[in-house]
Amino acid sequence: MRRRESLLAVAGTLAGTLVPHAVSAAGADVGQKAPPFEILDASNRKRSLSEFTGKIVVLEWTSSSCPFVRAQYVSGKMQELQRWAVGQGVVWLSVLSTNPGRADFLPPEKAAAFNQSRNASPTALLIDSTGQLGRAYDARTTPHMFVITGSGLVAYAGAIDSKATVDEAVVPRSRNLVRAALEDLLAGRKVATPKTVPYGCLVGYEA
Repeated sequence: MRRRESLLAVAGTLAGTLVPHAVSAAGADVGQKAPPFEILDASNRKRSLSEFTGKIVVLEWTSSSCPFVRAQYVSGKMQELQRWAVGQGVVWLSVLSTNPGRADFLPPEKAAAFNQSRNASPTALLIDSTGQLGRAYDARTTPHMFVITGSGLVAYAGAIDSKATVDEAVVPRSRNLVRAALEDLLAGRKVATPKTVPYGCLVGYEA
């Protein structure tokens, strides 16, 4: 069943009918305060949004099974963006909001190993097995991206880039919307494109 849903999600996204989803005003809306959180990361360390007050924060909803996420990492573009952002003083938090009843659920130790195997470079990998963090932000897809200012406001919400693709060869030709938002903030500018429509696989909240 999980495999069938994944295939349907891929087919629907490519056809433009199932995914993407609009960002809900009930979650983390642009211009509003980002929902606070306290959550354990893959190393069992408690992390919170307030811990990073004064810093730009990126939240990246990710997955161990989604082909859209895989394309970003196989292309190397997601890791490249993570390294660049962290080098600029940005905090990058990857989030796994996967229900423990799903076949693609990874407990913390395996999640950390998986992240290392794909050469990811986030500040931390957050384990949101209850889905509480994802639902607070209304994260719908993997990837689904949020950029939060140092004062705690959501400055960007939406897609990682401009081309919804499962082909890693296409990713480098896509305009990276998160990098554009970060460049605006780092230069002291208002984000030119603050909201886009996220694409990808459905976040695995349900078993």
